[in-house]
Amino acid sequence: MSAGALLYSFSPTPPNPSDFSKNIILSERRPKFPSRFHLPVLPEDRCFVFQISARRHSGGRGNWRLWTDIKSKPYDVSNKAPKSVKFKGSVDKAVLEEEDVLGDELPWWKQFPKRWLIVSLCFSAFLLCNMDRVNMSIAILPMSAEYNWNPQTVGLIQSSFFWGYLLTQIAGGIWADTVGGKLVLGFGVIWWSVATALTPVAAKLGLPFLLVVRAFMGIGEGVAMPAMNNILSKWVPVAERSRSLAFVYSGMYLGSVTGLAFSPFLIHQFGWPSVFFSFGSLGAVWFTVWLNKAHSSPLDDPQLRPQEKKLIFANSVNKEPVKSIPWGLILSKAPVWALIVSHFCHNWGTFILLTWMPTYYHQVLKFNLTESGLLCVLPWLTMAFSANLGGWIADTLVSRGLSVTTVRKIMQSVGFLGPAFFLTQLSHVDSPAMAVLCMACSQGTDAFSQSGLYSNHQDIAPRYSGVLLGLSNTAGVLAGVFGTAATGYILQHGSWDDVFKVSVGLYLVGTVVWNLFSTGEKILE
Repeated sequence: MSAGALLYSFSPTPPNPSDFSKNIILSERRPKFPSRFHLPVLPEDRCFVFQISARRHSGGRGNWRLWTDIKSKPYDVSNKAPKSVKFKGSVDKAVLEEEDVLGDELPWWKQFPKRWLIVSLCFSAFLLCNMDRVNMSIAILPMSAEYNWNPQTVGLIQSSFFWGYLLTQIAGGIWADTVGGKLVLGFGVIWWSVATALTPVAAKLGLPFLLVVRAFMGIGEGVAMPAMNNILSKWVPVAERSRSLAFVYSGMYLGSVTGLAFSPFLIHQFGWPSVFFSFGSLGAVWFTVWLNKAHSSPLDDPQLRPQEKKLIFANSVNKEPVKSIPWGLILSKAPVWALIVSHFCHNWGTFILLTWMPTYYHQVLKFNLTESGLLCVLPWLTMAFSANLGGWIADTLVSRGLSVTTVRKIMQSVGFLGPAFFLTQLSHVDSPAMAVLCMACSQGTDAFSQSGLYSNHQDIAPRYSGVLLGLSNTAGVLAGVFGTAATGYILQHGSWDDVFKVSVGLYLVGTVVWNLFSTGEKILE
């Protein structure tokens, strides 16, 4: 394979141009071109043209042959090159094509795209995020029995997480957009992991201490989504946006699967405190890998291969550092408000299912603790699959010419209307199996939102994607705070049917607002 570069140079030294038609054997892994060329003086209306090509030499794996052919040709004096010539595009091309050849000799783990390593680390962070969040929904059952908590107290404990989560949404977005997502996400994981490990201690000290620790845990998890959004907006090309975000968010769903599957086992074997101690300790392992491998931007990574760097910057919006946030301009845009309202409507139903599903299985379907935890896994597995399926569908539709606006509206409409339909069926089913199936289908269609509203922040405001996600997710957190607490109140004065009717109504409102006011076009520079 050849690496060609078109070079122009001028020199007053007059050797014979024929001396430059050479074969050179290079034993280095990267061909090294001669540091200086001496060329004869030409008239001002002519210039030298270098054609350099390199091929692997058959005599050895690491040897190369380098050919240099030089000609002179007419040259437009008005476009005369400066004395110090910069060979940007052509030299980059030569290096990139050479990297293609050298890349064949690298082991597969070194050829793995760095952007997908960053995506995978974000995926694992979100896996831990939901593991540490949903373990309380299982542990709350033996904890409430031990401490004699009524449903309203349980709802207060569940909602206390969102008090802290609400505080760091916008702050996390501003922080990530200004200092970089690596620092912010690393801080968040360590913070919430420590809070998770301290939960049993706080519970034994008393309810106020438990509420504070759960709020502290929310502070750590609150920065995760804005920081992740900031990092991926820099690392992931537009053509890979939906599938990368869907993959990362599927980490949340698989985190719920892992937490719900292992929590009952740990509780039965070692007691409910073991859930918090074991899950919290995993954050330290992730943080060590994150510090060594991650960078906030491709520009900060000295080991990023030039070929991948060119791909990222050729297909991404190159963002300058954010120095100030144009709040007035942001809040004046209708698509921004469509995001905010839709995020609220979406999260009301999602967070209720996240925090109250085991209780629903236990109280209504009469499953025991282990069955409740295991059956809660099915909807989250469905979400993990559906999120990635939706991401591939969305990227495929965009690559085939369908507008980003149309794709986002289609995906989010599925994410709203699907859950609304299946929640309405829960009051008509007469078996636990059908109820679980309705829950799974509701959650599965909900996951198409990852290619709808959750991808839209980078579409409409790539420079402010972290701030915008923090803004809209603040509305989503408010839905979690009010929805989780309201569910406890509704259950004391009504039924589960009433809980689901509220969620369905908000899903329908979100569908209307999203289709009327959202867009996939950039509205903020």
